[in-house]
Amino acid sequence: MNPDRPIAELFACGRHLRSLEFFPPKDDAGVAALRVTAEALRRMGPDFVSVTYGAGGTTRDRTAQVSALLKGEFGFTVMPHLTCVGHKRGDLEELADQIHAQGFRNIMALRGDPPKGVTEFPVLPDGFRHAAELVALLKRRHPNFCLGVAGYPEKHPEAPSLEADLTHLKRKVDAGADFITTQLFFDNAVYYRFVERCRAEGITVPIVPGIMPVLSLKQIQRFTQLCGSTLPAQLTARLEVAADNPDVMEMVGIDWALHQIRGLLANGAPGYHLYILNRAGGALALSAGLDA
Repeated sequence: MNPDRPIAELFACGRHLRSLEFFPPKDDAGVAALRVTAEALRRMGPDFVSVTYGAGGTTRDRTAQVSALLKGEFGFTVMPHLTCVGHKRGDLEELADQIHAQGFRNIMALRGDPPKGVTEFPVLPDGFRHAAELVALLKRRHPNFCLGVAGYPEKHPEAPSLEADLTHLKRKVDAGADFITTQLFFDNAVYYRFVERCRAEGITVPIVPGIMPVLSLKQIQRFTQLCGSTLPAQLTARLEVAADNPDVMEMVGIDWALHQIRGLLANGAPGYHLYILNRAGGALALSAGLDA
């Protein structure tokens, strides 16, 4: 396959970038449904898409399959996720070589979540505990990889403090990360404060806000609990009013996300990354609203 363009070059063009996140389906029927979603989203023209890597590396093969599909069939610039969990150094070197040989030049480098039911992060002998170690390995192995890393505007749930979390984020950037994509948030002031703190820490790479259009109140409450994000009272109240009507719920979620993105772009964000949960409708509605 032809090599992808590094995402860092796209940021250098000075325009707002828009990107989407897919997750690998569990079976072939899910892959077929994802293909339909990808076809619909091709009209949106995302600058790049990412493909997640399940907890404990459980979707390793599916991640590779979906990444190849999105690149080969749809022509997307694809950023596969790669995590430390469940891998030794040699495994990660082998995976990096495979990803590079397949023409991918962008990787989202993450520590990763422990396998389901495991509360403490497991580190294999000769494995890595932190994403900064993975970033350094990938840059040594293939210097032309463009690497994204995760940032937590409201602090990683496991970090003892926001200051400690920012120190670790700085290590990832110093190791070679080219940009940061944030965990989801619903109050733009949270993002602005996070960017200010990052700049004060000496972090100068682009910081892309991660946005999730709400589809379900229970679902978003579960997500925010897991990742340490806060739901504003005003948004919660609107979602509670719409709780018995999924169509209205989606309208509320898209309207909130649309206002978020408009504000973020007007105030200097380099673009936005949508957590779409493999659904096309919300992303297309947002694209149409932003282009209007």
